[in-house]
Amino acid sequence: MAIQIYCTKCYTSNGLTSKSCSKCGAPFGRDKKYRVCVSVKGQRVTRVVDNLTIARQTQAAIQGDMVRGEFEINPKKKKVPTLNEVWAKYLPFAQENKKSWKDDSWYYHKHIEGRFGEKALDSISPIDVERMKKELRDGRYAGQTVKHQLAILRRIYNMAKRWGIYSGENPIDRVEMPKIDNQITEFLKGEEINRLFEVLEGWPCKESSALIKIALFSGLRKGEILRLTWENVNFEQGVVTLRKPKGGRTTTIPISSQALDVLNGLKPTSPYVFPGPGGKQKASFRGPWYKIRQAAGLPDNFRFHGLRHHFASVLASSGVEILVLGKLLTHKSLAMTQRYAHLAPGVLKDAAQRSGDLLSPEAKPDNVIKMHE
Repeated sequence: MAIQIYCTKCYTSNGLTSKSCSKCGAPFGRDKKYRVCVSVKGQRVTRVVDNLTIARQTQAAIQGDMVRGEFEINPKKKKVPTLNEVWAKYLPFAQENKKSWKDDSWYYHKHIEGRFGEKALDSISPIDVERMKKELRDGRYAGQTVKHQLAILRRIYNMAKRWGIYSGENPIDRVEMPKIDNQITEFLKGEEINRLFEVLEGWPCKESSALIKIALFSGLRKGEILRLTWENVNFEQGVVTLRKPKGGRTTTIPISSQALDVLNGLKPTSPYVFPGPGGKQKASFRGPWYKIRQAAGLPDNFRFHGLRHHFASVLASSGVEILVLGKLLTHKSLAMTQRYAHLAPGVLKDAAQRSGDLLSPEAKPDNVIKMHE
């Protein structure tokens, strides 16, 4: 903190006892001016006043304002980015590290951007998110869809913190996530599957028709079908190799002769079996699926993923063992396949009867389970 004589010619500061400017030599007369300088934590406030009395009063006033926190000398607060600004950084990251980034992008632009895109991260409150939840529920969106929006928001906030561009609260931490019943199994009734095949047979785009047939005949996930390349189809052995499947490890599984017939009917125009524009990997199949679903009169809430459930349901109901079904579906654990167990009552009944035969007193010694071997 200092008060100094201020030279109006060369704009330098001089001691209070100076008779002339130490730099330019200009003499200081009765009309000299004074410079007040107050520094706190590296931040400086300066004022030029007309006399020493006012200089001392100004110095005291600035000091008082600083104590009360009323003088704006603190560094400007770091600007909090908007959700759109963070999304612009998040999207390239997701493209490199997240297989379902296209879904995230579609959901962000459909449900999130219009509500929160232009808002700063610290201005989106938990109650704002709760309102979005209610609006989506009122719009009859599935609980899983609502949960997906919250997961995207949470991930954006977490990445903003990781990258050091935001240090505030994540509003999703104070929002209750929807409870999802993951045991719901989708399948088509007899008349529904018949209508679907009728539509597929007459559908003008043979590639779209073939893609849905592959899903029905193989149980592959949509992403696995879109990533499928011709070099990963072995017609001689009747198998396909799945690169980067949901489970994470490349795996090879057999597919039915009907699925192979569908693939044989396609004309390769790209390394991808179902290419997008320019022969690159197809980004989405949402539009064609909605049109075919509507044409076949399927329920509006029947998802493309439901075709995989239908595949599994039919196999389980026909007596395919759960372990075998899990291998075909490339499930990481038996628990993921267990939802179909109730669809195979014959298999369970046969197993129960077999246990009775083995454990009954009349059982032959060779058939009795030796518990202590």
